[in-house]
Amino acid sequence: QVQLVESGGGLVQAGGSLRLSCVASGRTFSSYAVGWFRQVPGKEREFVTFISWDGRTPYYATSVKGRFSISRDNAKNTVNLQMNSLKPEDTAVYYCAAALGSALLLGEYDYDYWGQGTQVTVSS
Repeated sequence: QVQLVESGGGLVQAGGSLRLSCVASGRTFSSYAVGWFRQVPGKEREFVTFISWDGRTPYYATSVKGRFSISRDNAKNTVNLQMNSLKPEDTAVYYCAAALGSALLLGEYDYDYWGQGTQVTVSS
C-alpha cells in the first residue's frame, strides 16, 4: 500500500511559480513510477507529467513542456512538480498518482494509488 499526500497548491498570478510536493508513505516508494494529473470541474482528468521510479525518464504533456519540471527524491519519498510561467488555463486540482513498473504511463487508469489533490489557481 502507498498513501500519497499533495501540498503546495495556492493562488498565484499569471507568470508566477508554484512548487507542488507529493509525499508518499511506504518503504517501497522507490519502486513506483509517479504521475501528476489535473482536473477542472466538468472535465476529465488530464495527464500532466510522469517520472519513472529512478527519475531518469520524465515526460511532459505538450501543454506544460518547458514550463513544468518533475523530480523525485526517493530517500525522502517525495516527488516535486515545479511549475513556472503559470497561465490561467493551468488552474485545476492537481493530483499525484503512483504505479509499479517502469513503463511510461499516461492514463489515469494505469495508476493504482492517488492523493487527495491540491488546488492551483492562476489569476489573470
